Amino acid sequence: MSVVIITGSCGLVGSEACTFLAKRGFKVVGIDNNLRKRFFGKEGSTNWVKKKLKIQINKYEHYNIDIRNLGSLEKIFIKYKKNIKLIIHSAAQPSHDFAKNNAKIDFEVNALGTLNLLRLTEKYCRYAPFIHMSTNKVYGDNPNKLKLKEKKSRWDIDDKLYKNGINENFSIDNCTHSFFGVSKIYSDFIAQEYGKNNKLNTGIFRAGCITGPNHSGAKLHGFLSFLVKSCLQEKSYNIIGYKGKQVRDNIHSLDLVNCFWEFYKKPRKGEIYNIGGGTHSNCSIIEAINIVENITKLKIKIKYERKNRVGDHIWYVSNLEKFKKDYPKWRQKYNSFKIIKELIDSNKNYFDKSKNNQGQ
Repeated sequence: MSVVIITGSCGLVGSEACTFLAKRGFKVVGIDNNLRKRFFGKEGSTNWVKKKLKIQINKYEHYNIDIRNLGSLEKIFIKYKKNIKLIIHSAAQPSHDFAKNNAKIDFEVNALGTLNLLRLTEKYCRYAPFIHMSTNKVYGDNPNKLKLKEKKSRWDIDDKLYKNGINENFSIDNCTHSFFGVSKIYSDFIAQEYGKNNKLNTGIFRAGCITGPNHSGAKLHGFLSFLVKSCLQEKSYNIIGYKGKQVRDNIHSLDLVNCFWEFYKKPRKGEIYNIGGGTHSNCSIIEAINIVENITKLKIKIKYERKNRVGDHIWYVSNLEKFKKDYPKWRQKYNSFKIIKELIDSNKNYFDKSKNNQGQ
């Protein structure tokens, strides 16, 4: 039986990949020790997803292992080495704010964890495609140097060269990065070099904002998910900088995993792809708030912090042309409105409770 190893298996991307590949006959080996709870507190815990996966997937096997521990990881690769056909590495420390105050653990998880997995892939299953989840934050604040124009509810690009978004040739140098962005640069580059130098089939996906119903959105990470939960639970939501007009590039986790599937069928060596909602699916924070309020008929309580996050993007939209050229069969099914609507529907319990409270 074909085996897929998925790190961060209880996170948003990992859990989507688990379900997707189980339906295609893979035995799913999930690696996730719920470090997210340590990063973001109780609301960031992914234990609820682990329980869900064990119920939904007969062939799911879970390992509560830290990806920084090479010895523990190696036992898994040895156990399944004859049948490993794919590795999806989606485990990470994903927060700007957490990384700033916890640079060591951020680097160890993002950089060392990735190196461990690449070493083991080369040693035990070198022909299996290795998919690495990177981030648009490797570009630091260089996107903020583009010519932008301010509109009523968003910042927008005012440069014809980038009207279709930012492509893979955009510079990562001579700019300010978050500590999170720096650790992800290492993991991004080492995954590239294991492909280009060591000839592994590595695909590096520099994602925008990924979201979907399995997202354990928290204050420090998971913009749309946390926004929806804040509204439905009648809690306040913090807008941080840029007048709330900063534009986010939103891709649904299922659309992203379909990208992985296309890469798996036709892998390449050390290839990078900017992947996100693109021109099809993006919105500002203000626009997202308006969509949530229009659907739920609830008013979101807003708190505004004028100082923006270091290295945060004012406007970022992924240019998807390279991926679409290499994998023309891929189709994008979700836009930002459809994503937000699904997030609201998946939190019906909160929504119904809010409506009942309003009627009292």
